[in-house]
Amino acid sequence: MRIALSQLTTGPDPAKNLLLVEEWTRRAADAGARVVVFPEASMACFGTPLAPLAEPLDGPWADGVRRIARETGTVVVAGMFTPADGGRVANTLIATGPGVEASYDKIHLYDAFGFRESDTVAAGRGPVLIDVDGVRMGLATCYDIRFPELFRAHADAGAAAVLLAASWGAGPGKAEQWELLARARALDATVWLAAVGQADPGTGAGPGSAPTGIGHSLVAGPDGTVRHALGAEPGLLLADLGVDEVDEVRRRISVLANRRPEVWG
Repeated sequence: MRIALSQLTTGPDPAKNLLLVEEWTRRAADAGARVVVFPEASMACFGTPLAPLAEPLDGPWADGVRRIARETGTVVVAGMFTPADGGRVANTLIATGPGVEASYDKIHLYDAFGFRESDTVAAGRGPVLIDVDGVRMGLATCYDIRFPELFRAHADAGAAAVLLAASWGAGPGKAEQWELLARARALDATVWLAAVGQADPGTGAGPGSAPTGIGHSLVAGPDGTVRHALGAEPGLLLADLGVDEVDEVRRRISVLANRRPEVWG
């Protein structure tokens, strides 16, 4: 299956960002992609007041994504914000396209490196998977990448790949952590891990500021090796995911089969 990772930089205006989603989806579809994955906060970048712009999943921004997916014949996965209780929002991935309609609310909130996502965002409650042409894929968002249990839950539910959307915070060692974590999660669960982040906006954002992206989107194979990667600047990454390779790696690296859950309770 050919997928595309759209490493772009979004701004504070959802309407302008939807035009970017349309432009990049059409580029990916022209290149033969079946699934097009956009970063976290594709609707509006972090650092923007989120509650005033949050929309429900049947609102105009999500409907715009549905139209784009329908017109291009692709499955589009993109980060948006939906209303939640207490004046907060949910950090939501919409996944929509032919035969697919799902949403995932980010489970693990980024209360780290001087930023407190939980002040404005409500946590999700469980994993979400989608099926595209018989291939099962889990959904994850940014800080989720630090929690291996989510990715193993995807594998236990039959996932051959996980699509992760991020707006990774800048700072010393953060790019190295991003690659290390992506490779580790792929190997933990023996899945393809497709991790797309916002491109580096060139603002020099550091710890304590809103996480606006560092780029370096990548695809790691089920053996934990990096197969494709981008730099910091905007770019479109195309990758063909071999489902048969997942079965082959799981025969050789039997970490899922060799677990001892009875030991840990």
